[in-house]
Amino acid sequence: MTTTSHNVLPEELEDLVALFDVRGTDTPTPDDEREAALAAPRFGTVFTDHMARISWRHDSGWLDRRIEKYGPLQLDPATAVLHYAQEIFEGMKAYRHEDGSVWTFRPDANAARFARSAHRLALPPLTVDDFIGSIAALVRTDEAWVPSGADSSLYLRPFMFASEAFLGVRPAAQVEYLCIASPVGPYFAGGVKPVSIWVSEDYHRAGPGGTGDAKCGGNYAASLLPQTEAQQHGCDQVCFLDTTTNTYLEELGGMNVFVVKDDGSVHTPELTGSILEGVTRSSILRLVADRGYDVVERRIPLEEIVSGLADGSVREFFACGTAAVVTPVGRLAGSTFDHPVADGEPGELTMAVRTELTDIQYGRAEDKHGWMRRLA
Repeated sequence: MTTTSHNVLPEELEDLVALFDVRGTDTPTPDDEREAALAAPRFGTVFTDHMARISWRHDSGWLDRRIEKYGPLQLDPATAVLHYAQEIFEGMKAYRHEDGSVWTFRPDANAARFARSAHRLALPPLTVDDFIGSIAALVRTDEAWVPSGADSSLYLRPFMFASEAFLGVRPAAQVEYLCIASPVGPYFAGGVKPVSIWVSEDYHRAGPGGTGDAKCGGNYAASLLPQTEAQQHGCDQVCFLDTTTNTYLEELGGMNVFVVKDDGSVHTPELTGSILEGVTRSSILRLVADRGYDVVERRIPLEEIVSGLADGSVREFFACGTAAVVTPVGRLAGSTFDHPVADGEPGELTMAVRTELTDIQYGRAEDKHGWMRRLA
């Protein structure tokens, strides 16, 4: 039985959804095909029938809010994003609760980060109202695509890109915002398993003054080669160090990291401008503090972690992000070290926080912090 309160949809959300003109598809996915897709959802490979869209023009601002048929985009070969990578995106989920209602987690935080990313990439900021309104309008249109299986959800991908056709290094005068959706199953289909991490000493994700704290595609493109390097060393993921000294932990290719010590303290790299401020990260900081742990945001030397793994003072190491929520790390390796994290199994706090957070998201536990927002 769901324990989430505030089941009545707020009037303000109704007003935001009403701004979007629903232009339904003339070729909806047949029910049997949709049900087959929902029975075994695969991340980012199957998409719902519609997408949310808003256009922006330099002389008129945001206009033409609509829900339209999901389909290919027609782009001129000179479209600015193809040449200058002026684009940003977000990642979030819609969750089906036991009573059939559909909710999302901290959309205001995603909307705020989306606006910060837009500013850094010289794109027009989208208002919180338009951001949340577009998501709610899309989810309501394609509500049948929200899966109800255990730990399944509808992954939401809002994004914005420079759509003006021109070759020249300047902010685009035409921009498109869209949101697409893909049903996804549990990240760990066979149960939560620890991952292995390779610490890259030759490549960096972002540097001071760069785009590290913006959620833009270039940051992820920069992580692909070192990710391949990690796999060549038998590891699942790559962890980056700071560019200035090459000695402090920053983040994985797409997740923030946490360290749990034997003195009961929990540490995570502080936000220096080159690390993405994860919504899951900030939520975990709150949940861990609620449990009475001493939570520390600081620069964490790699050497301290390596020695802590060797002497046992580092008890747990985990990563977090929207897709996996919380991922236990069972091994940390680099060019001069290779250590298991404790006994190589998921840590007690790691799993407790993961369970608490997912229980809130799926309505199985009380939402004490008011993080959930009903969409349908």
